[in-house]
Amino acid sequence: MLVETQQSRQLATKESSGRERIVRAVLDEIRPNLKRDGGDCELIGIDGNKIMVKLTGACLFCKLASVTLEGIQARLIERLGEFVRLIPVAGSARAEH
Repeated sequence: MLVETQQSRQLATKESSGRERIVRAVLDEIRPNLKRDGGDCELIGIDGNKIMVKLTGACLFCKLASVTLEGIQARLIERLGEFVRLIPVAGSARAEH
């Protein structure tokens, strides 16, 4: 039973690191467009189907920030093949590694 639990944890860790790689790749794809307008988006954390991001720079006060977040969420859903919820966070939260 202990071996099964360890194997399950290892599989979950591999899956979560693979998901994180995909999320980071999507953010890296859109980053040049955000930076062109003086903004950025950074990954804060992933908790199940919730992906927390922080908009920075000009994106903070942009009237179209919600449209940007919707576009990022749509791309994440497409790439991950499952529904995820993109949650913008404020403050100085940092991703846990």
